[in-house]
Amino acid sequence: MLVKWMRCTVVDRRGFERGQRKWAGLPGEPGFRGQGGGWSRLRPGVAHVFSFWESRAFYDSFMARSHDRLAAAQTGTHTDAQVRLFDHRFDVKTGFEPRFTDADVVRVAHSRIREDRVEHYALMQEKVWNPAMAGSPGMLRGLFGEAPGNEFVVLSMWRSAAEHGKYRTERVERLALRAQLAVDVVALTGDVVDLDAAWTV
Repeated sequence: MLVKWMRCTVVDRRGFERGQRKWAGLPGEPGFRGQGGGWSRLRPGVAHVFSFWESRAFYDSFMARSHDRLAAAQTGTHTDAQVRLFDHRFDVKTGFEPRFTDADVVRVAHSRIREDRVEHYALMQEKVWNPAMAGSPGMLRGLFGEAPGNEFVVLSMWRSAAEHGKYRTERVERLALRAQLAVDVVALTGDVVDLDAAWTV
């Protein structure tokens, strides 16, 4: 599965939200699996959209045919758009599905890893971070994705911001030490996204 993550700064909120509804046409696209998104809890005016495709070939075909027509409705409503594509490597918890209806927030963590530490980082994700997240109350599902250039994303869906916040304060520092995160990581950024039901496709 291919994961697309788009982040941008919105300058015309009403226009952007109106345009976001135009993506309701996506389910007719071959290989489309789901899309959702919302507003950053940490950075005012920043929007995130996550979409999922069966494969890169289906995604490329969509980009060549229908993307520009659907995206036209949002022209001029945002700046600084950054798009990243990741290949799904494994699930966090089990049975990841690109469903947004039961989640309140998505946590996205984006990292660039030292070349000689990539395998260690992936192993720690599987053996340290995944069990801790999977066992946390309110954590619904998630995935670990990889892009060329030793880039990774961890997406996790949570029933509520409060439950995600509890996991963060109780566990993250201890887990980071255990996983030797500081040794593996070149750069690490993240955000917590309040999902907007109207953006779910």
